[in-house]
Amino acid sequence: MSGSTVRSGLMIRGRVGPGVLGYTLQTQVVPEHVIFTPFVSLPGEIIGGWEARPHSRPYMAYVKIVTWREVKTCGGFLIRDDVVLTAAHCNDKQGHITVFLGVHDLRRREWSRQEIPVRRRIPHPQYDMQSLNNDVMLLQLVRRAKLNQCVGLISLPSAWQGVCPGTMCSVTGWGRTSAHSTKGSDVLREVAVAVLEDYVCLRKPDQHYRYYNASTMLCAGDPKQGKGSFKGDSGGPLVCGKIAQGIVSWGSLNGTPPAVYTRVSRFIPWILETMRTLQP
Repeated sequence: MSGSTVRSGLMIRGRVGPGVLGYTLQTQVVPEHVIFTPFVSLPGEIIGGWEARPHSRPYMAYVKIVTWREVKTCGGFLIRDDVVLTAAHCNDKQGHITVFLGVHDLRRREWSRQEIPVRRRIPHPQYDMQSLNNDVMLLQLVRRAKLNQCVGLISLPSAWQGVCPGTMCSVTGWGRTSAHSTKGSDVLREVAVAVLEDYVCLRKPDQHYRYYNASTMLCAGDPKQGKGSFKGDSGGPLVCGKIAQGIVSWGSLNGTPPAVYTRVSRFIPWILETMRTLQP
């Protein structure tokens, strides 16, 4: 498969329900270049990465979205004891979302695991499904997470804070290893990626990169090294110096770097104001 981003293929999601019966089928169309993946239980891995030291990323959240016809997964990260930040394209209005915290190996019922349903989902009001601009969403949990050595918060950047090209950052997730893989990783994996100049994404020949917006997006991952995020990693953090500077958003269908991340600093005013309205 070539490195081009395919926009003609569509994934249809919907639900007849509540309880599967009762309403006419409602559907939502999602571009294929987004980086979530269907739920499966066999191992895969983040591209070019390694297994993370168990619970060394206590802010990581495994986000499970259940609809009437399928289960999808995304990543996310804990920014308040009852709020997870993730990508807006992970949302499914007809789906039930559950967040898993304190998880490393999905195959095991770890003592540290906290399974918490989502009370409210708040995608950015200007999220655009086609361009994936403003790809950010808050998930409010039904109860506070119990913070400990395996479950913790990650810091956010200051509003409008920039990230210098060349800065080395890390991405973690349970995503797939390649376009040929149909499975996500059972264990949390991580990879080091470099932040790139915006022009690297702007000049990429893949059709969808024409939507790259330097004010709301970050470009990261050296194409020569072949390392980065892939399907199943959506919503996870791009961490630079212990600060969540980006959210895994989209990229080429075959996982060829660079990938595009939502620029968190651009959305700090909206994040803080929205969280103030959420009662714990």
